Amino acid sequence: MKVNPFKPTDMNPYNRNVNKTGQQPKAARADKVEISSAAKEMQQISHVEKERRARVDELKQQVQSGQYKMDPKEIAKSIAKFYTRP
Repeated sequence: MKVNPFKPTDMNPYNRNVNKTGQQPKAARADKVEISSAAKEMQQISHVEKERRARVDELKQQVQSGQYKMDPKEIAKSIAKFYTRP
């Protein structure tokens, strides 16, 4: 009696996957992104942001011209209040 050695012919899963992908026709696919209307509204500059920008520009001009005055006691109070609040 002759016994042939066991040799699987198609046991490598990598080769099977390569063969499958090579046989499939390539479909032309394009990436697509859709932005919701809520997200579009968020991207727009809000009136609050416009007001903040105007205030920052005003403060910059005051600092550059030397007209901006600080009260060190008020600054110290607000810093202490920030760190001591519960």
